[in-house]
Amino acid sequence: MLKHAFIAIGLVIAVSGCASNSQNPLDRVTYRGEPLVKDVKHGMSQERVLALGGEPSSVTPRTARPGLCQEYVLYHDGHETPYYVTFDSSGHVDGKGFLTCAQMEENQR
Repeated sequence: MLKHAFIAIGLVIAVSGCASNSQNPLDRVTYRGEPLVKDVKHGMSQERVLALGGEPSSVTPRTARPGLCQEYVLYHDGHETPYYVTFDSSGHVDGKGFLTCAQMEENQR
């Protein structure tokens, strides 16, 4: 069963490698215990996200849709990866993932 899971993940990585600005599915496994990854939910307030994840590395206005994008850097065993949380114009979570804010914006255009 575990062997099949690794094969499936490998296929996803191979296929997603063809697309630019795609998220690495292994990041979901590696960083699943991080509060930003496991506890942040759609509709959550910006204040609650700050309480869970602390101050982001950067906050930028979104260009593809109204709102803000908070960018974090997650660390695990000497590796780091970007993680974004987006907020709609009312200040509630409407997206999150393992990309920079710039990559997420590019994907939404």
